[in-house]
Amino acid sequence: MSTKILNPFITTGYVSADYFCDREQETADLIRLLTNGNNVALISPRRYGKTDLIKHCFTQKEVQETYHTFIIDVYSTKSVADFVYRLGAGILDALKPQGRKVWERFVALLSSVRAGISFDMSGTPSWTMSVGDIETPQSTLEEIFTYLAQADRPCLVAIDEFQQITQYSDTLEATLRTFVQNCPNAHFVFSGSQRHLMGQMFTSPSRPFYQSVALYTLPLLPEDKYVQFCQRLFEEYGKQVVEEVPHELYRRFDGITYYMQRTMNELFSTTPIGSVCEVQDIDQALANIIATSAIIYEDLLYQLPEKQSLVLRAIARDGKAQNLTSGKFIRRHGLLSVGSVKSAVPALLEKGLVTQEFGVYQVYDKFMEMWLANNG
Repeated sequence: MSTKILNPFITTGYVSADYFCDREQETADLIRLLTNGNNVALISPRRYGKTDLIKHCFTQKEVQETYHTFIIDVYSTKSVADFVYRLGAGILDALKPQGRKVWERFVALLSSVRAGISFDMSGTPSWTMSVGDIETPQSTLEEIFTYLAQADRPCLVAIDEFQQITQYSDTLEATLRTFVQNCPNAHFVFSGSQRHLMGQMFTSPSRPFYQSVALYTLPLLPEDKYVQFCQRLFEEYGKQVVEEVPHELYRRFDGITYYMQRTMNELFSTTPIGSVCEVQDIDQALANIIATSAIIYEDLLYQLPEKQSLVLRAIARDGKAQNLTSGKFIRRHGLLSVGSVKSAVPALLEKGLVTQEFGVYQVYDKFMEMWLANNG
């Protein structure tokens, strides 16, 4: 291992290949697609590890030595100006460590927002403007793409949660499609977690990005690979975990990476050196995790209207709920009426508390789902 850290089950982002599980085929596929001139739409539910996979690809030698790489998270953006702000700030932050000559080329092209870039005593720039300072987002976006087109290296740009742009603009898709099409020096990963929105953006003939990308759906981690990964890390730290533990977590969390990693992180932290982590340790680990978030869950539930709270609890109790407006579902959970369910479900989906795919509804946060199922 290059740098040994306290707990090898990382839950807060990508550290290094030592702590990254498998994805060998996906890594090879993405690098091959990007380095052969393709743009990619990378699609999977949240918490499958899309962003970490992109970071892993961007740290590979054949990428690092040839490309400038940028990862821009637009999940919380609310406007075109906000999007442009994140894009510009993300590029500048990535260029700064590479030296003055590299970032000067970028700063020199940003005439529309140059007043919002300040310099410290050593002459290093910082993106100090606010979103409101971007008065002409279209012009600033054009300047950013001018840089990407003229950069001293080819560029790889990943835009995370790309479907967010559909929430605040009817024209940004077409604008970006034009810029991307006319920027052969850069290739893009459009990463998204809302499958239906991403599907519409890239497979509908009426949308600007139609047939402009290679579609790539990220699968779950292979179960056997994750079991081997867990056992290896425990052994390298002088501990052991029976293989049934990661198998059981894979079953409980449907193979979703984040929840398995968070639970393994807790199990690792409570297993002394020289000891063995057993299946019976899982419930206590989950109780520990849920206890730290219980007050947040309580507050969130308190703020929901009663109808939404009742439906959320009902979905949690079912785990994978279907036919929410059926008499059977309503009677089983003591709900008020079909109308109350019909009004509550869209609100829960909009707030991101519930997901829906192929007619199956689930609470988005699996730990919250467990808490709800055991508290009412």
